Amino acid sequence: MKIKKNDLVVVTAGNHKSPQPKRVLEVRDGGKKLVVEGVAVAFKHVKKGHPKSPQGGRLEMEMAIDASNVMYFDQAAGKPCRLGFRYTEDGAKERYCKGSGNAAGIVSPPKAKYASK
Repeated sequence: MKIKKNDLVVVTAGNHKSPQPKRVLEVRDGGKKLVVEGVAVAFKHVKKGHPKSPQGGRLEMEMAIDASNVMYFDQAAGKPCRLGFRYTEDGAKERYCKGSGNAAGIVSPPKAKYASK
């Protein structure tokens, strides 16, 4: 699972294709599906007395899209990029942008067996 909650992504395919970065609200199915802010909005019609809408009506909900339709947005470079994993010198695993080489956050704590000697 390379894309995580609160990452900025660019939608690259589908009806909501846009160069503007959007925030990931939720990751589902082990990283295969993503709920992205303002993308794939659908209406759910609810009766009066529903917990989310006591007066009833239409609720706007963001639906999940496939993770293959988005790319991680590298804020340092200002453009979308592919993500990869690598180990730092102290043995911590981190995500990084393959195009620019910029770090995108630590994934796991340092482990001695992966530290460079």
